[in-house]
Amino acid sequence: MVSYEHTPVSVSDKRVVVVGGTSGIGQAIALGFGSEGADVIGTSRSEDKVDTTAAALEERGVTTTRVTCDVTETATIERVREAAIEELGGIDVVVVSQGAISRESVLGIDDDDWDRVTDVALDGVRRVTQTFAPAMTDGGAIITISSLTARLSMAKLPAYSAAKGGVEAFTRAAAKELAPELRVNAIAPGFVITPQNEETYAEGTEKRDRIDQRTPLSRVAEREEIVGGAVFLASDAASYITGEILTIDGGFATSAL
Repeated sequence: MVSYEHTPVSVSDKRVVVVGGTSGIGQAIALGFGSEGADVIGTSRSEDKVDTTAAALEERGVTTTRVTCDVTETATIERVREAAIEELGGIDVVVVSQGAISRESVLGIDDDDWDRVTDVALDGVRRVTQTFAPAMTDGGAIITISSLTARLSMAKLPAYSAAKGGVEAFTRAAAKELAPELRVNAIAPGFVITPQNEETYAEGTEKRDRIDQRTPLSRVAEREEIVGGAVFLASDAASYITGEILTIDGGFATSAL
C-alpha cells in the first residue's frame, strides 16, 4: 500500500502581524489566526481599535501587544516590526490589509483624494513589505489584500481600482524578488459584509439583489469566510505557492450576467 504524507493546513505557533487588523476583513483574519493557534499583532492607526482587537486576542489565549501603525509613515511600521520581534520573538507571516476608498468618478476625483487612497492602499503595501521582509524568517509568507475591482470595472472607484490593480502587480513582483526565502500572495475578496458596509449590502436593497443574482452562490460573504484562504496561504501547506491571487467571491467574477 502506498502512503502519501501531506503538510496540514495550520498556522499554530506562527508569529503573525496583520496590518489593518483591527476592523473589517483584517480583523477577522487577525482573530481567525489567533483562534488557530498563532500569536498575532493586529495593528492600525486607532488606539481604541488596537486595544479592542488585542483584548479579543488575549481572550483566545493569544500572545499579542498593543501598537499602532500608520502605513503612510515608515517610522510607525518600523515600530510595529520591532514590537513583533520583541514580543513574539520573530515574524513568520505579515498580512497587509489596510484600506482607503473614494467614491468619486474618473472625471470628478481630485489630486488630494487620489493621493490619499493610493498612498494607503498601494504605497502602504510597498512600505510594509520593504519594512518587514528583511526581518522575516526564511519560509515566511506575506499576504496582501486585493479586490475584484482590480479586474472588474465598478463605477466611481477609479483610485481604489487602480490601487488594487497595483497591489496585484506588486504582489507578483515581490513574489519573484523575495523568493525563495519568502512567499508573497494576494487574496482578492468579492462582496463581503463588514461593519462598515452592512447597510449598503443589506438584504432587500437593490444593490444586494443584483449581487446575489449574479453570484453563483447567491449571496455575499461574511468576513470570516475570507479567513480560511489566508490561513491556507500562511501555512506550510502552501509552501510551493507564490505570486498567486486567490479570488474568494462566490464565483462572481466568472459568472456572466
